Amino acid sequence: MSLFLTKLNTKRDVDEAIRDTLDKVLVLRFGRENDPVCMQLDEILYKAEREVSKMATIFIVDVDAVPIYIKYFDISLIPATLFFFNQHHMKVDFGTADHTKWIGAFTTKQDFIDLVEVIYRGALRGKLIVNSPIEQGHVPKYELIYRGI
Repeated sequence: MSLFLTKLNTKRDVDEAIRDTLDKVLVLRFGRENDPVCMQLDEILYKAEREVSKMATIFIVDVDAVPIYIKYFDISLIPATLFFFNQHHMKVDFGTADHTKWIGAFTTKQDFIDLVEVIYRGALRGKLIVNSPIEQGHVPKYELIYRGI
């Protein structure tokens, strides 16, 4: 399904998307095109794209194409989905240690749609962090390992 989603291939493309997407949630999926979990996530993003089109713009980014952002956003697990609104990195409390990104694929299309809607409504109210509407059973569990601390 990644064939049908818009790809950002360079740092400049990502910068322009973050800068130029106004009054909508910017969804950036960082991953690899041939990864099975990325393909599952891409399918969900593609199916939901039309339904969230008034609230969000979705792009996919290959982790090998923009290594500077991989380091900047501390992306160690893929796929990682980040959310922005009017150039601000939106954070979501998923009940995990990391509020800056969603790791893995969404369980259902409706989980993704609900999350985008909550981020959109929260951002319109000036919030930079929102509570996740996704039930805890659908949130992937993982442990953050900090190296060199």
